[in-house]
Amino acid sequence: MQRFVNFAKNETVLSIAVILAVLSAAFIPVDGQYFNYIDFRTLGLLFCLMTVIAGVRRRGVFSVIAGRLVAGSKGIAGTVTVLVLAAFFLSMLITNDVSLITLVPLTLNCFDKMPETTRKNWLIPAVVLETIAANLGSMATPIGNPQNLYLYGLSDLSFTAFLRIILPYSIFSLLLLLIWIKVQEKLAGDAGSQNAASAVAGDAGSPAGASVPAGKETETVTEPRAIAAYLVLFLLCLTTVARIAPWPVPFAAVLVYVLTADRSTIREVDYSLLGTFLALFIFIGNLGRIPSFRSALSGILTGHEVFTAIAASQVMSNVPAAILLSGFTDKIEALIIGTNLGGLGTMIASMASLISYKLITKGGNVSKGRYLLYFTGANVAFLICLIALHLVIA
Repeated sequence: MQRFVNFAKNETVLSIAVILAVLSAAFIPVDGQYFNYIDFRTLGLLFCLMTVIAGVRRRGVFSVIAGRLVAGSKGIAGTVTVLVLAAFFLSMLITNDVSLITLVPLTLNCFDKMPETTRKNWLIPAVVLETIAANLGSMATPIGNPQNLYLYGLSDLSFTAFLRIILPYSIFSLLLLLIWIKVQEKLAGDAGSQNAASAVAGDAGSPAGASVPAGKETETVTEPRAIAAYLVLFLLCLTTVARIAPWPVPFAAVLVYVLTADRSTIREVDYSLLGTFLALFIFIGNLGRIPSFRSALSGILTGHEVFTAIAASQVMSNVPAAILLSGFTDKIEALIIGTNLGGLGTMIASMASLISYKLITKGGNVSKGRYLLYFTGANVAFLICLIALHLVIA
């Protein structure tokens, strides 16, 4: 029983999704239509991308890139700017959660070597802004986060059409992040007190406290042949995203490679996310076969898709919100906007935000209450600004 409780605590979203799927089966008995609920393209492509990113990350590529970027910065404000920009742009390709797993430990390592005053003024803002940057930067590409991958695959949008939808929000988000750092610099009043470059010189690519399932985080890039192989597999995945190659092609290629050449990487895939998707597909498929529920939710959504997606994300996270709402509306473009903006707000609005929270509270020696207060205030402020932009655009 205790093992089940611990599992539920560690995998809350997955546990809830499974419970909902089981409960929905009481209303819609298992039959042949269950198979049709599942979006195998999304699951297969998500598995491929997570595997490829895990394989490259194990070779130290992302940590070395991040470390060298920070080592070349000037002053604490410059360091934070580099970290935030790295989170923003890296998340577009390696996803929001992986960028935070890479950058937050590096940030903690940097601040461990700084004066206490600087640490007190900047550590929480730095991690919060990195988290916001990762969540907002990831919305700029179809592969930046799981809900984009799913919704993009569900839509008939071209890549350029996707960019036209989301680019104004991405550019505005980047501007807001830079403004916030400037304001924080004025409030802290110690921008030039510490050259953060010296704090990490010689440590590039070796973030203290990094949590890596395989137990290896290197100071230098290793196994260039493996990296090259994963880059080829990544490009193959992109052909599926672009709807050039069918999803079984990269899926088979990735599976064959990891099983024959890199089995340890396959253990680092986030299977709980795949399981969450699978359970939600079943739950939503069953809900769609209940006429009264379908009618009620469709009525709520009609004309309010963006704001319904934002609100739903606050209580169930934006990935489940995307899967749920997509079953009851064909306004996919609105859901893309709503679920991406909905990643701001509460701590659970984006599961990537929980990664930062766990890392900083475990290794950052900070007040949980102070972090949550700053996190909530900053997220709500960014969300209000982006909603205002949406109202102007709409």
